[in-house]
Amino acid sequence: MKVTDTVREIAEPVIESLNAGIELIDVEYVKEGPDWYLRIFIDKRGGVTLDDCQLVSEALNDILDEKDPVKGKYIFEVSSPGIDRPLKTDADYRRHLGEDVEVHLYAPIDRTKVFTGKLAGRDGGMITITADGEERHFKESDVSLVKRTIIWD
Repeated sequence: MKVTDTVREIAEPVIESLNAGIELIDVEYVKEGPDWYLRIFIDKRGGVTLDDCQLVSEALNDILDEKDPVKGKYIFEVSSPGIDRPLKTDADYRRHLGEDVEVHLYAPIDRTKVFTGKLAGRDGGMITITADGEERHFKESDVSLVKRTIIWD
């Protein structure tokens, strides 16, 4: 089992038990320069605060030391994934319904690979956005990335 999968299995129930409305979004274990980083990305409705990151960090620190899913030295970080993170899970799509998103395609439609609009839904293998009062539907298999964005009028 990969380090990230093991850490996810450990972290999810701990984060849920905090009853703070915080959700585990992603786990990353990467080498940057000479150091290894274990990063936990969290989110919640209304956004993540520094206090939320500290709460999760303190809740997981001792448990990760005890269960020792990462052999060797690493730097542990808990943070918000940021506005431009990809939407991946059903919960991501539900949480961001009605918000501005970019849909990136593998191949262009009408010579365009990026479409923007309000996220209207994800259902049955289709992603729907609304732009200029019209719905656009995209097969998930044709979509390389969906992420929140800011549309400047």
